[in-house]
Amino acid sequence: MKTINKIFTLSLIAALGFLQSCNKFLDVNPDMRTELNSVEKVAELLATAYPQASYITFTEAMTDNAGDKGAGTVEIINSAPYRFEDVEDINRDSPTNYWNAAYAAIAAANHALEAIEKAGDDPAYRPYRGEALVARAYAHFMLVNFFAQPYDAATAATNPGVPYVTEVGKVVIGKYERSTVAETYNKIEKDLLEGLPLLDNAAYKKAPKYHFTVSAAHAFATRFYLFKKEYEKTIEHADQVFVGGDIASNLRAINSEAYRSLQYYELQAQYTRAENPANLLLAEAPSVWGRNYAFYRYSLTNDILNELFTTSNVTDGSWAYNIYGRETTLNIPKFREHFVRQTLNAETGIPYNMVPLFTAEEVLFNRAEAYAELSRFDNAIKDLNDFASKRIIYSFSIPIYVPELHSITDRKLLAFYKTADLKRATIQCVLDFKRVDFIFEGQRWFDIIRHKLPVTHKTSDNETLVLGVNDPMRVFQIPQEAQSSGIELNPR
Repeated sequence: MKTINKIFTLSLIAALGFLQSCNKFLDVNPDMRTELNSVEKVAELLATAYPQASYITFTEAMTDNAGDKGAGTVEIINSAPYRFEDVEDINRDSPTNYWNAAYAAIAAANHALEAIEKAGDDPAYRPYRGEALVARAYAHFMLVNFFAQPYDAATAATNPGVPYVTEVGKVVIGKYERSTVAETYNKIEKDLLEGLPLLDNAAYKKAPKYHFTVSAAHAFATRFYLFKKEYEKTIEHADQVFVGGDIASNLRAINSEAYRSLQYYELQAQYTRAENPANLLLAEAPSVWGRNYAFYRYSLTNDILNELFTTSNVTDGSWAYNIYGRETTLNIPKFREHFVRQTLNAETGIPYNMVPLFTAEEVLFNRAEAYAELSRFDNAIKDLNDFASKRIIYSFSIPIYVPELHSITDRKLLAFYKTADLKRATIQCVLDFKRVDFIFEGQRWFDIIRHKLPVTHKTSDNETLVLGVNDPMRVFQIPQEAQSSGIELNPR
């Protein structure tokens, strides 16, 4: 694993900043940095142009994937989101930490772009300019979807977005405006479309899965356009992720004999391996999620397990996922922790997780939903069947997928979801499959905000907590420290 002991860091009141473990926004002069005077140095800098922080802890706890076990590890980064409260913690796995890390990534991208501009028309920089633009777009996209209202064409021009930073900071404290969600999205799209044609996979021979390759950038585009409800573009980009538009053969074969034969720690390692074709973009993030998610009090409960995994689904088959643990430790192994010691013989260090930012599964789901929205139901159902063929078995005693029994049809969808609306049933099936497949990955939150789904949480002392579709707590609070840069906080 590539280890980065020092990273470029930016909040909105600092340009370049501090060591990773520091909580201040500025510890060193922003101009105290390595001179970027070669292609190699720019390429190395761009390794830090991806948010080196995990959003999973605070998003997963906000979703309907989490319940109250009544016992377990209690940390504010898990408990506050479950209770739909602001997370006061500013350290790793918190919204504030993600905000800082995302703007750190943006700072790195901006420094790279500045250096590339100074280099003139040297074609050797072309793919790195593309990577910097797409990475900058991605970091802003994540920020606007956590810290602003989700995109809605009717309100995007008036809802506050997030500051879109395109220049290298030259002062310790600068003033920034949030602009609007529409303006933020326009700038994201501009960077994405300008950067994508410049990408060249040959630039990333050593560690391609940690960079925006062509495939990863198209995968990002499918998510972006799905949020914008531009479904033809979602499909167009999905078809370009893999050669010939073949997503199915790159999905994780969870129901295969080979996969089912893996032991717990082998499964942990396999899920986020760069060699796994399903993983399109990975990022290393300092995080304790991998060691704690099975033990957090607010996580997968028996009731949610039954709802998602053991009750019937539209295929009439069984999910092939192996679920481990007891009542208070239920989990699916997905994250193997990498612990980096501060020195060779040190007892202290930094825990890292490899986080899948984009996967073949998401691309397939995004395309299937887009097909359904366009009433191209045969295509949507084919994608759903391709997914089911990698996840469904007859039973654990007969662990095989039987197309004649398990194939999804329009009749099955209408009957299972008890509706005469095939579009509604197909989209609901996509969302249900995603909820199951991405459990413990925080992805469910994106569907909750996109589709304006309410969330109800119950506590072990019979308290009912409801996150309504217009609840201001659906938007994470901008860090208090950003106020000194003139950033307005979100309403509470």
